[in-house]
Amino acid sequence: MGSRMSVRIEPWSDADLALLYRLNTPEMLEHLGGPESDEQILARHKRYLEIGMKGNGRMFSIVLLPELEAVGNIGYWERVWQEETIYEIGWGVLPPFQGRGIAASATAAALASASAEQKHRYIHAFPSVDNPASNTICRKLNFSLISECAFEYPPGNALRCNDWRIDLNEKF
Repeated sequence: MGSRMSVRIEPWSDADLALLYRLNTPEMLEHLGGPESDEQILARHKRYLEIGMKGNGRMFSIVLLPELEAVGNIGYWERVWQEETIYEIGWGVLPPFQGRGIAASATAAALASASAEQKHRYIHAFPSVDNPASNTICRKLNFSLISECAFEYPPGNALRCNDWRIDLNEKF
């Protein structure tokens, strides 16, 4: 898999609200309908804080080592996909830190976390077909490309995605 950056994922906390604002840029959200309003960011932060407590997923900040700098986020959550409850995974890394293997390292750590829960067999990633970096991460981490699919996210925004899936019974 090549060399990976040294990162750790830490459970999402109140202190990560500032990171969420830093991730809320046109560049970061070009494949997800664009930046959110303050109200939407605060609601997202609340959901991220609650997801682990509800037992339907986990959200993390991505911390670069040894600097201990929060450089992105990653998480997984339950969703119904094709009549089956699965985990969906998603991530974002701040532009100055992209292209260094950080997202791939964090994704591998999040996959290990989801696998350890032994709750769902599969986790899916749904990157836009126009997002080469995220599709490359899926390929690198041995996700299987299932098909192209369409989503409406956010509401009113048509999004063409790839459906990547990995078996959480594998070792990470």
